[in-house]
Amino acid sequence: MSADEGLPARGAVFWPVGTGDSTTVVVDETLVLQVDLHDMAKADDEANPEVAVVDKLVEALPVVEGKPYLAVFALTHADKDHCLGFADLLSKVRIGELWSTPRLWHEYYDPDTEDPCEDAVAFREESERRIEATEAALTAGEEPTSGDRVLVIGYDDEHGKHPYDELPEQYKSGPGKSVTVLDGHECEGRFEAFFHAPFREDSAAPRNETSLAMQVTLTDDSGIDGKVLMFGDLAHDTIMKIFDYSEYHNREQYLEWDLLLAPHHCSKKVMYKPDDEGKDVLQMDVLNAFERNARDGAVIVSSSALFPAKDVAGANPPHRKAADRYSEIADEVICTMSWVDETAPSAVVFGVDVTGAGVVQDTVVELAASESTKSAALTGAGTRLAAVTAAAVNVAKSLPAGGVEAASGPERVQQAVSTDRGGDKAPDAPVGFGR
Repeated sequence: MSADEGLPARGAVFWPVGTGDSTTVVVDETLVLQVDLHDMAKADDEANPEVAVVDKLVEALPVVEGKPYLAVFALTHADKDHCLGFADLLSKVRIGELWSTPRLWHEYYDPDTEDPCEDAVAFREESERRIEATEAALTAGEEPTSGDRVLVIGYDDEHGKHPYDELPEQYKSGPGKSVTVLDGHECEGRFEAFFHAPFREDSAAPRNETSLAMQVTLTDDSGIDGKVLMFGDLAHDTIMKIFDYSEYHNREQYLEWDLLLAPHHCSKKVMYKPDDEGKDVLQMDVLNAFERNARDGAVIVSSSALFPAKDVAGANPPHRKAADRYSEIADEVICTMSWVDETAPSAVVFGVDVTGAGVVQDTVVELAASESTKSAALTGAGTRLAAVTAAAVNVAKSLPAGGVEAASGPERVQQAVSTDRGGDKAPDAPVGFGR
């Protein structure tokens, strides 16, 4: 990546939002895709500061026909840390198109499923409104317009009837299919999203295992591309199904990655499974699969709180042992809450330009140091990606010293020692192909 000409026109921003996902993909000055949302102003975790991510995002979006415009909002699954703030966002911007999954309705009709949060309900209800609007438009011999569009990704055979059942096939998608159109705008040659999951047979699985998983490819005007893998909160078995399925069908190009968003916020369940005695057993197959599909300079990003010095039984992700295993197969492992400085985290920005694809550091650091990040972005770099970056940097500036869920003094000392030692002891068997 070029480091002396500001940010490129095309890329993705991973916001520092604690343990949760908020990823903004910028295709051009007008077309922006948001994958998940974690507005910390609405989080009920006392460790999270009140930072209005939605308001910062709205400031960075293009204004089209007098209102902030987001081309697509994609929800991987309906957990709180992936959809908090959606209702607020919907009230403030025009969202051209929603990407939904059948799990939204499956759990609605399943009395044994944990009740979704208010924002998840708002997302399902907005999806249903758009389905009705689409059917009404088609009945009138028209196509749904921006603000009414919806794409349902995945299948669910284990139900009687869901609202999306009667949608024509062009408003549905699933594993093995890709899209290059965002809210009616053809982006072929600049953007492609290839869907890996949810699988049909997982429709009744726990919510995490029904996550929308995809590879996003961004291509510069020069023809250079960058690939991002996003697997939501999937664990080992479902991720291996993705690799096995795509490799069996000779679709390895859709498994390649320059940047991997660590599934489930760097959870150990991606590469460890418990044995009969409850002891974690390393699963080499998934690490090998990640590594053999990594491109040169590949980076893994964990959208999470700081990695702990040592894992504690029963603790939620991020997990230190997962971060340590990732560090053995990637050039760099980045935690959003410690990039570039854990006492003052910045936005993680992935960019694509004529010089290549990768994480941009110098320009982002300069934005973070600027007294007016918004002004610096708009007048300095002059791209939509720069505006989104500035918004994410402003979120970081609003965080308390040490970021979210910062370790205490003794814990920080222990973490430093653990880091120097390499964390948990590496497995005796070599990981991956020794890259």
